[in-house]
Amino acid sequence: GKLCIIFPLKMSVEEIALGFIDVANETMCRPIRALTQAKGYDTSKHSLACFGGAGGQHACSIARSLGMQKVHVHKYSSILSAYGIALADVVHDTQRHCGEVFSEENWDKIDKMMESLKEECREKLGDQGFTDPLLEPYLHLRYEGTDCALMCAASHSAATCSTGNYLQSFEDRYMTEFGFALKDRAVCVDDVRVRGIGKSEIKLQRDTQWSKGVSSEAAKKKVQVYFKGGLQETHIIELGSLSKDNLVRGPAILLDQNSTILVEIGCEARVTPTGDIFMSLGEETEKKLSTELDPIQLSIFSHRFMSIAEQMGRVLQRTSISVNIKERLDFSCAMFDASGGLVANAPHIPVHLGAMQEAVKFQLSHCGGDLRAGDVLLTNHPNAGGSHLPDMTVITPVFYPEFDKPVFFVASRGHHADIGGLTPGSMPPMSQCLEEEGAAVYSFKLVRDGRFDEQGVTEILMEPGKYPGNSGTRNLADNLSDLKAQVAANHRGVVLIQQLMTEYSVDVVQAYMKHIQHTAEMSVRELMKEVCARAISREGRNVLLAADQLDDGSPICLRVEQSSD
Repeated sequence: GKLCIIFPLKMSVEEIALGFIDVANETMCRPIRALTQAKGYDTSKHSLACFGGAGGQHACSIARSLGMQKVHVHKYSSILSAYGIALADVVHDTQRHCGEVFSEENWDKIDKMMESLKEECREKLGDQGFTDPLLEPYLHLRYEGTDCALMCAASHSAATCSTGNYLQSFEDRYMTEFGFALKDRAVCVDDVRVRGIGKSEIKLQRDTQWSKGVSSEAAKKKVQVYFKGGLQETHIIELGSLSKDNLVRGPAILLDQNSTILVEIGCEARVTPTGDIFMSLGEETEKKLSTELDPIQLSIFSHRFMSIAEQMGRVLQRTSISVNIKERLDFSCAMFDASGGLVANAPHIPVHLGAMQEAVKFQLSHCGGDLRAGDVLLTNHPNAGGSHLPDMTVITPVFYPEFDKPVFFVASRGHHADIGGLTPGSMPPMSQCLEEEGAAVYSFKLVRDGRFDEQGVTEILMEPGKYPGNSGTRNLADNLSDLKAQVAANHRGVVLIQQLMTEYSVDVVQAYMKHIQHTAEMSVRELMKEVCARAISREGRNVLLAADQLDDGSPICLRVEQSSD
């Protein structure tokens, strides 16, 4: 196929087949990362719960890719959904609007509301037969003047309310989500919430019928299985032949009537008293990946880079406030190499992505020597890689230890509903100069050393009002909220890229960024050759011509001609 034309494969059939499995595993990792890393959770601090008849065949590889060290496979993993419904806890959530500043004089009021909600949960769950439910209190907190409230449980540090320290929990989570702090800003309590949990009283049936160990006949069953590095002699063991606390070292295949579990090389599987399988991956061997192009790793890195851009987009949508970004999805997120070249983007707005590369390159040349970790830049000027002025671009450099200059960049561009000018919407059809279309920003440090410059960006957004007939932004609160959301999206991208560099090394990640760019170029070249070949066969020439007109009749002409190379 075409992939072989661009990248000649010197691989065996087994290596290619294993490569397909690796790519499939990485594809399955993307939604897991979207549900965890995009919300600030570190997958390496969790265990992988495996279910489904085929889930056990991929569990070890997926856990390694996510940085996990433990895998738990339930004995009913192939029918776990049905089994879980029977054992599910009963949950009752209730909340009440508060609308107070989180301060000492309001703690008593918050505590009383919390106690009232707890009593409501006890009553509702008591009607269903739960006499002593578990009660979990939360506060929906936000900084004064912002719109994004975070649901926070109490931390274990010194208490502020009767149930714990919510302020510390909020500040920690806000820094994790947004990447900056709003010092000396009051914190508001939007809602008080209590979750009551009625624990299931169904007793898990423990298996008492155990064999004395692995049967000699089962242990003799061996097959040759291809892993990285070559064929390995692999035991095939019936799960029914294992006893409690039996230890199985990989490589091995565990079988029962509903599922298959692969215990990979370096992994260990142990049978729990309830018949579950608990796998430990041990110390992961160092990823010895060279900077040379490997087509399988190219596909895997493509998924990793795309996943980062997608997670940035999810954070931006979730934390923004305006209809344009949250509902119309008029935004784009992407990552760029050290020179500002586009590497990967989520499937957002194409016109954004074509111009964002020029915006990053302009900022790099304009203030590249004045960038430090914790800085974030804002721009929207057409001469600085912008499109129309309402598209505000937020750019964050990615630093890494021992590197003085940024090794990558991430950026997000969002359409703000209004940034001033002659008319609401900041796209007047009768404008005669740029100032009449709203605030124009060549380069501005929106965040400096981790502090959001709200006063500075407010002055910029109100600047158009100084011109006759113009107005400053007509919705400053939405502008500030959406800019903070863009900073938060970029922060998530920075964290994920840094984790990727720690996992593989800076050299390898940068090399595969270049490989992806080269692959994209070659793919476009191949496409254009096909288009020109069809033109030659149809018209006898390799020149493509097209013409169109603007509303006033001005012509727009296109000529595409294939060069000799």
